[in-house]
Amino acid sequence: MSDHGLAKLQRLVGAENGLCTLACVGSDGAPHTSVVNAGVMANPATGELSVATVVRSGARKVRLMRADPRVVVTFRHSWDWMAVRGSAALLGPDDPDSRFNPATLPDLLREVFRAAGGTHDDWDTFDRVMAEERRLAVFVSMERLTDNGGSTKP
Repeated sequence: MSDHGLAKLQRLVGAENGLCTLACVGSDGAPHTSVVNAGVMANPATGELSVATVVRSGARKVRLMRADPRVVVTFRHSWDWMAVRGSAALLGPDDPDSRFNPATLPDLLREVFRAAGGTHDDWDTFDRVMAEERRLAVFVSMERLTDNGGSTKP
């Protein structure tokens, strides 16, 4: 990704506290969209710079991404926007990856939460709730970027 593209993406993440739209492929082939908070950070399993968010393991979007990992995440602020198209990689209690140590999942979920603009007053409670809800981290690769100026490959 160009420095300009990364700077714009980071600016848009910060402008709206990571609030964005995540679109994946529904079971009928139509788009399934959700509003989530996401940030930009390296996928710990691959080292690849990605868009990252934390979601409940039982969420419909997770079931859909397990079946078809194609995702588009769109950040916007006012009339400025950027969409990231890529593949979702899931890391969590129900989605292990041999390149990721599952014992570090609580720290990873905190890191993703912070990258998406989140803060918390009680990290112990945060960790407990994340575990109870079987939360996982979703990392979307940056295969194509689209913004007001057009489309590019990073």
